[in-house]
Amino acid sequence: MTNAPLLIRYHQPGEGARLGVLRGGAVHDISHAFPSLFEFFRDSCGVVDRAIAAVSEAADASSRRFPAAELDRAPAAEAMHWLPPLDEQEVWAAGVTYLDSRKARQEEAVDGGDVYARVYSAERPEIFFKASAKNTVGHLDAAGFRADSRWNVPEPELALVVNPALEMLGFTIGNDMSSRDIEGENPLYLPQAKVYTASCAIGPGILLAPSDEWLDTTIRLVISRDGEDVFSGEVSTDQIKRGIPELIDYLGRSNSYPGGVILLTGAGIVPPAEFTLHVDDVVAITIDGIGTLRNSVIEV
Repeated sequence: MTNAPLLIRYHQPGEGARLGVLRGGAVHDISHAFPSLFEFFRDSCGVVDRAIAAVSEAADASSRRFPAAELDRAPAAEAMHWLPPLDEQEVWAAGVTYLDSRKARQEEAVDGGDVYARVYSAERPEIFFKASAKNTVGHLDAAGFRADSRWNVPEPELALVVNPALEMLGFTIGNDMSSRDIEGENPLYLPQAKVYTASCAIGPGILLAPSDEWLDTTIRLVISRDGEDVFSGEVSTDQIKRGIPELIDYLGRSNSYPGGVILLTGAGIVPPAEFTLHVDDVVAITIDGIGTLRNSVIEV
């Protein structure tokens, strides 16, 4: 998958959102051929390989190219910057797909968390709504934690990118910001622990590599505070308990996604119980083969 295109979305002052392909540190604008992710996702149905080939061909033919470093700043209307690689797509999430996640959920739960032990081994996976586009931020934007929570952590996750026909388009990086004390108090509070302004970060782009198999890669998390690393960890994607076809099957049962959908696949890196995020912390999630998603932290 080393030659798979990395599809990105970025802001151009005076023009708005545009699409590009990131190659060797340069962005090749392909908006002349693909005006939006919504249209690309829709038009890929039934012809995924052909659609991805067309992306690469558009990048080859692009006359508008620039260094990706020109996007490396916090979002501002008057400057070029990264945008999350979604426009009209919903973000959903699968929970308790790693053994360490099950242990962490049991640790935070005031009643011992038997429900998490059961869902880890159950036939039906836990799948829940995470974010709309308005609550999702991109690379170098600020991700949020709730003002009414005392215990907040990032959850670094490999994400599946799926078109409206429930066909795999590829992978991206997600940060499922979570309020552990709120979810731990009562599992019915899960939506409040997970869904709020700036609660989800996605980026920097989409690795267009459809597969029924997990990427053979490593997820790495580094949290920095005042210029120093205060937590780091890593996990291999071979530790994910559920399979890709299984998760997409349950995601699509009795539901449809006209613009496509992004599915976070669970967190296998869990900071210790005494750790909580602070304002201005920096969260960096790296997945080999995709890149690094970096976000500062704010209170919302």
